[in-house]
Amino acid sequence: MALTSTLPLYSYPKVLPKKQRLGRQALASDHGRCLGHDSAWFITRRRYSRSKRLVVTAAYGAEGGARRRVHGQSQAQQPLSGAPVKQIATFVAPAGFFIAATFVLWKLVEKVLMPKPSRSSSVENKSPSQGVKWSFAPGTNLLSGVTAKIDRQSKLTLNEFAKELRAFSSVDMSGRNFGDEGLFFLAESLGYNQIVEEVSFAANGITARGMEAFDGVLEANMVLKTLDLSGNPIGDEGIKCLCDILVNNTGIQKLQLNSVDLGDEGAKAIAELLKKNSTLRALELNNNMIDYSGFTSLAGALLENKTIRNFHLNGNYGGALGANALAKGLEGNKSLRELHLHGNSIGDEGIRSLISSLSSHKGKITLLDFGNNSITAKGAFHVAEYIKRSKNLLWVNLYMNDIGDEGAEKIADALKENQTVTTIDLGGNNIRAQGVGAIAEALKDNTVITNLELGYNPIGADGAKALSEVLKFHGNVKTLKLGWCQIGPKGAEFVADMLRYNNTISILDLRANGLRDEGAACLARSLKVVNETLTSLDLGFNEIRDDGAFAIAQALKANEDVTVTSLNLASNFLTKFGQSALTDARDHVYEMSEREVNIFF
Repeated sequence: MALTSTLPLYSYPKVLPKKQRLGRQALASDHGRCLGHDSAWFITRRRYSRSKRLVVTAAYGAEGGARRRVHGQSQAQQPLSGAPVKQIATFVAPAGFFIAATFVLWKLVEKVLMPKPSRSSSVENKSPSQGVKWSFAPGTNLLSGVTAKIDRQSKLTLNEFAKELRAFSSVDMSGRNFGDEGLFFLAESLGYNQIVEEVSFAANGITARGMEAFDGVLEANMVLKTLDLSGNPIGDEGIKCLCDILVNNTGIQKLQLNSVDLGDEGAKAIAELLKKNSTLRALELNNNMIDYSGFTSLAGALLENKTIRNFHLNGNYGGALGANALAKGLEGNKSLRELHLHGNSIGDEGIRSLISSLSSHKGKITLLDFGNNSITAKGAFHVAEYIKRSKNLLWVNLYMNDIGDEGAEKIADALKENQTVTTIDLGGNNIRAQGVGAIAEALKDNTVITNLELGYNPIGADGAKALSEVLKFHGNVKTLKLGWCQIGPKGAEFVADMLRYNNTISILDLRANGLRDEGAACLARSLKVVNETLTSLDLGFNEIRDDGAFAIAQALKANEDVTVTSLNLASNFLTKFGQSALTDARDHVYEMSEREVNIFF
């Protein structure tokens, strides 16, 4: 709680600024030159044997400044005459006047600058609410009226949030930063709520204390199906509190706890929840700090849980040991359908253990995400063996590993036999023309694969040729991603030729392939031909200039039946002339067919 005290603005004598102090010192110095006792204007007389001298000494007060002496000296051995007396008189008269004027000015200055004692005492007795409140808490050094206004505004905002919870079935309150206090206020709107089924409180600065807001609320609410608390620093203690509450909840089926500072202790609490809760179907624990110990606890929970279907552990620290532990839990689980282990440094040994367990798994796994796990061709062999035998697998992700051409050939052989996988992601695996050729051959007899990701592989123009020759008349690929594949203008020619005949591809990604104007012109010529399927073409980061833009613009104008609705030319070298040509082409298409083409540049 912030410490506050009240300091009236005028309760203590004021300390003069430096400039005013200097002014006061100057007045005092002048005053000193006129007052004999205080500052040292003094006259001394010394008598010598037969002569008299008048000595006038000026000093700069106690500060020890420079001294000047003015000597009025009479003739030697002459008596004091009337001339020295007149000299003294002419000096003393103005000095006296200056003393009086200075004294009056000093009193006036003192009266103006120094507060009256009675005024000061009366202010000191004022109540604290009349002063300015100061606090050590950030953002609270405000007048009481301003603070009250902010509080009222916060309550009004939270009331609006609460109305959303009572009015809509799906509510996204992510990133509103209302913290623990706001969650306590909003949680009341969830109790016995019969409307909202999905709610996101992601990225709101909620800590472990905020989890207490759900106590008694989630037990009463049986309608809420999805709860997203991702991006909040909840920590292990907060997760323990939440799990204790969810044990008695029979409504929530999807719980998202991504990036919540969850460690092994929190994973153990979740494992205990999974052993008792029979409602959860999807659990997301991505991007946390779960290590081998936490993986072991979760594996034990999978042996007992009979309802979990989607399990997300992406971006943790399982490693090969964690994968081995998890594999033991998979053997006895029949409910699991999706296993997400992206970015856990599992390696070939961990993949071997997992695939071995999945092979004896009695359930129906449909999705495997092993991306970014340091898998080589050796690990790809185990994955390929599972693909061959699986009758339920639909989606395989090996993105950002290092299986190379050898691993790609093994996967290709498996795809020739598999008739269930629809999405295969082999991006970023150091696959070259040889590996892509093997994948292309698999597509000749495979009409199941609809999404093929081969981006970030150096396939070059030869790889583009091998793939394009097959896709002209074979396969059923609808989404083809070849970004960052180094195909160049020559590879663009092969792709453009394929588009003249292919009637399945609707989304084509060719980003960052160095196509330049030559490659853009090749693709433009294909766009002039009637193509009833291509709707999205991504040509970003391809060093295309105005000439390439002009060619594409002319193609859009020439073919009124073109189906492209999204064209990305961002991060190229277009000037205002190329951009203007594309804009004009877009407007022309709209005028002729009333179809909108979204062009990004």
